[in-house]
Amino acid sequence: MGTLFYGGTIYTMRQEGDTVEAVYTNGSYIIDYGSVKELEMKYGQELTDRVHLKGGVMLPGFVDSHMHLIGHGERLIRLDLSACTSKQEALSLIKKSAGKTAKGEWIFGGGWNENLWDDKTPFTKEELDNAVPHNPIILDRICKHAIAVNTKALEQANVTSDTEEPFGGVIEKDDTGALTGVLKDKAQELITNAIPEKSDEYVKNALRKGIKDAYRLGLTGAHTEDLFYYHGYEGTHRAFKQVIEEEGLMFRAHLLIHHRVFAETIAAAPQTAYLSGGDWVELGAMKIFADGAFGGRTALLSRPYADDPSTHGVCIFTQTQLDELVKQARDNNMPVAVHAIGDEAFDMVLKAIEKHPLKGYGRDRLIHATMLRKDLIERLKGLPLILDIQPSFVTSDFPWVYDRLGKDNMQYCYAWKTLLAEGLHCAGGSDAPIESADPLAGIYSAVLRTNHEDISGDGYMPEQALSVYEAVSLYTKGSAYAICHEKDRGIIEKGYLADFTVLDQDLFAINHRDIQNVKVSKTIIASEVVYEK
Repeated sequence: MGTLFYGGTIYTMRQEGDTVEAVYTNGSYIIDYGSVKELEMKYGQELTDRVHLKGGVMLPGFVDSHMHLIGHGERLIRLDLSACTSKQEALSLIKKSAGKTAKGEWIFGGGWNENLWDDKTPFTKEELDNAVPHNPIILDRICKHAIAVNTKALEQANVTSDTEEPFGGVIEKDDTGALTGVLKDKAQELITNAIPEKSDEYVKNALRKGIKDAYRLGLTGAHTEDLFYYHGYEGTHRAFKQVIEEEGLMFRAHLLIHHRVFAETIAAAPQTAYLSGGDWVELGAMKIFADGAFGGRTALLSRPYADDPSTHGVCIFTQTQLDELVKQARDNNMPVAVHAIGDEAFDMVLKAIEKHPLKGYGRDRLIHATMLRKDLIERLKGLPLILDIQPSFVTSDFPWVYDRLGKDNMQYCYAWKTLLAEGLHCAGGSDAPIESADPLAGIYSAVLRTNHEDISGDGYMPEQALSVYEAVSLYTKGSAYAICHEKDRGIIEKGYLADFTVLDQDLFAINHRDIQNVKVSKTIIASEVVYEK
């Protein structure tokens, strides 16, 4: 029982500009391609369904190589401050949310970004106390590497000015030594450990909403890191299996295994191996954090921050601890996926990988790779790994990141073109809910490297702009290569998955600035239309 897709432009992505007139599929796989007439004659009565593209443009299904899928769903059901352009606007929304919440119940929100505000200062606990006097509240910063809380939350967690600051974390205090209400990186766990566990149904509902919104954005799959933040490995993995496999909400979910639940994962499933689990929910590499982010000055740099020489960032692990985590993965024949934004953190990760090289199946993944150096790039060459980049970071981080890092230190920062030119493999992700999960926003950012603050209109570091083909490849071929699926995903080819994204305009033919206006017409998974505009 086969399906014919025709009536539009179909880019295979096998090479730049390669197109076919029609594609014939059967269930999960592409069977053939060619002209409509040839396929009709060849498959006759086996051809039972037709999908007319109505002039649309079909591509291999977009896959986000780095996001938090449940977190993306949570963003759709909780207080979202990402669009606030002032602290007062954010506090107004917070106060409104508190008015709808029962006294004493926790309030969750996030997305705040003080760099968008006039005064450029984070929330203080006093400001949150005024807005939310009767409820504990926790608000994630846009980067997820800092939180702002009120006094009620600090009391619930028994955090005081005398609380010892954990290694790899920061408990912010003012000049008098009093808590500001902002906690960074590993210090966040002092608060999050006090939050009542979310119900199974809450997690599954957030996952459902995340997947349905992914359909709208043209995503047919994602590499996602959720296993630690909800119910550990077992509960969260079960939620994915129930929603995707049992309920039939089709989505290709590749699950990174947070190092905190790695032992639990191995113990719960002794047969655990890289890419085990099947076509829908498969297990990926061990996820590790090496540092924080530029926004909170917690990304680990090899030199002090230009706008705050008192710090050069936060080291989540010592070199010995990082080495041991990588060794633990290797002892179980697993690759690692390591968050590294600053160049010093990246150097530490490379040292750990060089000390304990990958010998089994798979590829290591270095996530973000935002700030590099020439010597680091040279050390990358020849290693079995991929760089997992987030093009939308350019749109959200500039121009303030110039002040944070120093404009003279930017040569190998956000240097996507350089990475490709050096022969390194790259995949494209969003880091949603930190950034928009929209892959078209990522493609736009990779190609234009601009935002509304770009007065010149030339883009930030325009020499690092990607071609449209290179940008689209990040979310198709790149995402497939990252998880060793380049032989059955990422391009339109016989025997590959029948997952497609259909757009209403041709990305390769329109003016680059019009990419931001392109819409998803259809999202197709295993030959089935799961979303239609």
